[in-house]
Amino acid sequence: MTSPAPDIAAPATTEPATDTPATDAPATAEPATELATPAVAASTAAKKPALPPVQPVLEKLFELYPKLFGAQFLPLKLGIFQELLATHPDDFQRDTLKAALGVHTRSTRYLQSVASGQARHDLQGQPGDPVAPEHVYLAIMELHRRRQNRARVDLTPQLRDQLRTALLASGLSSQDYLARLLVAPEDAHPALKEVLEEQAQQVARQEALFKAFEASGKSPEEFADMYGMTAQEVTQAIEGHQRLMAATAIPAA
Repeated sequence: MTSPAPDIAAPATTEPATDTPATDAPATAEPATELATPAVAASTAAKKPALPPVQPVLEKLFELYPKLFGAQFLPLKLGIFQELLATHPDDFQRDTLKAALGVHTRSTRYLQSVASGQARHDLQGQPGDPVAPEHVYLAIMELHRRRQNRARVDLTPQLRDQLRTALLASGLSSQDYLARLLVAPEDAHPALKEVLEEQAQQVARQEALFKAFEASGKSPEEFADMYGMTAQEVTQAIEGHQRLMAATAIPAA
């Protein structure tokens, strides 16, 4: 099955134009560092059109919208490309703006903002719609790939933690989460499989506890005393079960 196609404000799965820590500056477009012979370079140049100069556009975006393109990047609302063209017809050209936003949304700093689960923001810097779970997932996986390529240790534990947080924040069941990713269970990343299995076990425990609580006729405090738990643990388990049931409920026809 194929992965969901990200929009202009969603993460792409190519190398970033820059991979530097956050600074008070826009994303920068850096030249490729891969070595090539003159013949190969000439052949490549003949096949590919010259990329539009994006650095001036990135600097202009930073100047106009420092809340979005400044020290801290924020996820961009859907359709912001068209809105920028309409708002600043004298400042931006379609091709260079599209290329600049591509550089920006592929940068590590932007992917970090998407992976964190922040809402999308409009040109005024106001939060709006949430980032789709599949776009959060794509950002997490791309960041992991970049970091793992540079790391000398296995970063899978950190990946599992991020995926666990993202799954919980999505409010989706395991089945619905995979459906949003357009991934079959057997094709899921091993780290995601582990997280989904953990969720399944947790759901089973919550369901058993909830059924025992309902059958007992006791208050959370009394039930907690019976099973050597705290009232807070019982309440959290009950609320967690109810949230899951609400998230997975089938709407009435």
